[in-house]
Amino acid sequence: MCVVGSYHRTMVKPQYQRRFLPSHAILRSFECAARHQSFTLAAEELHLTQSAISRQVREFEQIIGTDLFRRIGRRVVLTRAGKNLAGELAIDLENIRQTIMRAISVGESGTVIRVATLPAFASRWLIPRLAEFTALHKDIEISFATRLEPFDLEREHFDLAIHFGSKDWPATDMELLCSETMIPVVSPSFKADYNLTSIASLASAPLLHIETRATIWQDFFKQESVPHLTALSGKYFDQFSLVIAGAVAGLGAALVPAYLIERELSEGKLIALGHASITTKNNYYLVTPENTQNEHVFVFTQWMKEGVSQSHIQG
Repeated sequence: MCVVGSYHRTMVKPQYQRRFLPSHAILRSFECAARHQSFTLAAEELHLTQSAISRQVREFEQIIGTDLFRRIGRRVVLTRAGKNLAGELAIDLENIRQTIMRAISVGESGTVIRVATLPAFASRWLIPRLAEFTALHKDIEISFATRLEPFDLEREHFDLAIHFGSKDWPATDMELLCSETMIPVVSPSFKADYNLTSIASLASAPLLHIETRATIWQDFFKQESVPHLTALSGKYFDQFSLVIAGAVAGLGAALVPAYLIERELSEGKLIALGHASITTKNNYYLVTPENTQNEHVFVFTQWMKEGVSQSHIQG
C-alpha cells in the first residue's frame, strides 16, 4: 500500500534543523522521487522500500520547513518549492558524481578538464584526433559531456565548452575557433540515379536538411544563382549524424560541413558535387568561465586550434 494517503500536514520549523545538512541518501531519495513524481518508482530505482523513500522525504521536508510534495488522487506531485529545489539539487548531485569520477580518473597524478561539446563535432572531428593529444600530454585527461545550448559553466563545473552559434554567452570568455563552411555531397549511386552533373541539377533532386539550418539549401541555391522552388522540400533531421547517414544511404543530397565527413569522402562513400560551398553566419567558439586561467585548458584549446588549421575545417 502507498503510505502517502495522509501526506498533507502542517510542517514544524525548529530552528536547529536549518543548520542540519541532509545525508546523501536523503538527497538522492528526494531527487529520484522528484524526477519520477512517484515514491514507488523512486523505490524501484534505488532498490529501497516505498516506506523508506517516504520517510526520507518526510525528514527532508522537516529540515527544509515546507512541503515538497502534495497528493493528487493516487499520485504525488511536486509543490512549487519542491520543483525549484529538485532542479537545483539534480545539478548539485551530478556535480558531486562528476567530482568523484574526475578524482578516480586522475588518480595520483595529472589533471582532468571537463569539456561540454556538441555531439557531431566531438564524434566526427575531435575524438578521432584525441589520441594525438593524449600522446603529447599524458598528464591531462579529458572528460566529455554533451551540451547543445548555453548554460552556467561554473554552476555545472565545466572548464570548457565548444559552442556553435553567435558570440552571446553571458558570463563567459569566448574565443573564435572557426567558421562553418558546408559543401554539397551525394553518394555515388545517388549521383548516377539522378544524373547529377552540376550544382544546377541538384535543384530537382531529393534534398536532406538539418533542422538547425533549415534554409541553408535555399541560401546555397541563391548564392549559386540556381532557381530553387523546391529548396525547402525533402527530409529533415535534427542531427548532422543522421543527415550524413541519409546521404550515404542514398536518400538525398546533403549540405554538410566538410570536416564532419572526412572519413566518408576519403572512403568514397560520399562525393562532393563540384567545388561550391557556403559559409554560414554562425561560428564555433571555445568558451570558458569568465576571467579564469587554466593552463591545461589553454594547452588543449591551443592543440584544437592547430588541428583546425591543419585540417582546413573552414573549407
